[in-house]
Amino acid sequence: MARSSTGLRDQLLAAALRLFGQHGFRGTSLADIASDVGCSKASLLYHFANKEAILTELLLPVGNEAAALLARLDALGARADAETTVRAFVDLILRYRREMKLLFDNVADVTLLAALDIGGIDGIEHRLTGALAGGSRDPYDQVAAFMALTGMFVTGAADLPYDDDTLREAMAAAALRTLGRDRG
Repeated sequence: MARSSTGLRDQLLAAALRLFGQHGFRGTSLADIASDVGCSKASLLYHFANKEAILTELLLPVGNEAAALLARLDALGARADAETTVRAFVDLILRYRREMKLLFDNVADVTLLAALDIGGIDGIEHRLTGALAGGSRDPYDQVAAFMALTGMFVTGAADLPYDDDTLREAMAAAALRTLGRDRG
């Protein structure tokens, strides 16, 4: 039975995400992805012009959700407190854990896509840092916010042996401690 065009596209994306995770972006060829799915390289090229197009497609949902998060935070304005921002970012990271690992492990290659502004998230780190710092320009608040942001990203990309609920609570608590906003 022939695969649908959409089914093959989804299989190619799933294989690419797994293979990029195992062998890196540079260590995975288009032929590897096609072979893994059981199709020809020509079939793959019908759906994707190159590896960069596949990587873009894999990261687009992350970008779209990050842009939606930024829009929610912008709408909250000054009411966008650190806890709201931390919990929303942790949820995003955990929803896209494999993609975050792909970003982290292949940061040099992913920067190739920066010019594409995937999902309208240009400057996301500055906008999230600002929200985490509560709008403060104080260097101590800015550094703590940046540390919390990068700590959440790196932790989400790590292969830690915890279920998502445990990881979600531990990441949020650690980020809030870093920001000096823990409840303990």
